[in-house]
Amino acid sequence: MTAQLEYPDPQESDALLSIQGLWKVFGPKPARVPHHPELAALSREDLYRRTGCTAAVRDLSFDVAPGEVFVVMGLSGSGKSTLVRCLTRLVEPTAGRLIFEGEDLRAADERRLRTLRRSKFSMVFQHFGLLPHRKVIDNVSYGLEVRGEGKADRKRRAQEVIDLVGLRGNENLYPEQLSGGMQQRVGLARALANDPDVLLFDEPFSALDPLIRREMQTEVVRLHREVGKTMVFITHDLSEALKLGDRILLMRDGAAVQFGTGDELVGAPADDYVREFVRDVPRADVLTLRWIARRPRDGEPLDGPELGPDVLVREATRLVLESDRPVKVVSAGQLLGVIGDEEILAVVADS
Repeated sequence: MTAQLEYPDPQESDALLSIQGLWKVFGPKPARVPHHPELAALSREDLYRRTGCTAAVRDLSFDVAPGEVFVVMGLSGSGKSTLVRCLTRLVEPTAGRLIFEGEDLRAADERRLRTLRRSKFSMVFQHFGLLPHRKVIDNVSYGLEVRGEGKADRKRRAQEVIDLVGLRGNENLYPEQLSGGMQQRVGLARALANDPDVLLFDEPFSALDPLIRREMQTEVVRLHREVGKTMVFITHDLSEALKLGDRILLMRDGAAVQFGTGDELVGAPADDYVREFVRDVPRADVLTLRWIARRPRDGEPLDGPELGPDVLVREATRLVLESDRPVKVVSAGQLLGVIGDEEILAVVADS
């Protein structure tokens, strides 16, 4: 029996990038797996035993909004790096659709793909991939050179993004003269130089030491605030995902386990796997007041201070504990609930 896969009309979506029923299967006759309900339902191990195939990406569907930082998170082998390579067909998907600005990228020929990769997408990899014989400014301008832009324009644009990522003064150094963090800044500048619509990051900071890694995470947050690029960020690090992501997709064995914001994953884990994944997260640093607000009790005073529902619990702790009245959680003039010492301390004690 063969299943007919159906997808929504891409013109009806406001998403910049829409992934619909995406599969990547490795092995003999991979195309049979997504269209065969019995095979598609098998676990990774059973599918391999029966067919010799491995489903690295399994029936994924999600949208990425313009200007969003969308994080894909999972342990090694979860399929996240295969997924990001499928988005620009560096790895060829087995089934599904990749809709970018209303265009199905799976229908694009090689010439069209080259154009899109040069003008619309840029990737930042874990291994920096810098050209060792080229200076920083020449590495940064390399994509512009490939695109055929003139030398003066290349140098001007390269200098702009070198300044943007904090590398001014290092233009004429070679990669071997730079620290790992600075080399990754060169990679980031090179990706930005093409002025792409989408930046794809494949675990770019996992090879860096923890201090430099945190600095680079902060740099990505700053750059996103300044340039507003749409970003798809791959990581196995939960703290990195929570720091960077507007929304997070948690993957396991090629499939989606849960989509949501950081506080949704921590506050309402979909299953025991997610619950275990987020167990050590300091909840007060992630959960917002909307998660702990309760209905006022009969006769409870409602003249206490007000806070918005998106305020972090950690940021509200002092005000709540110092107030002799419950703190009201208010949005657009509407009372959503109240918070007292009990609610705050229950979260802080669990952090």
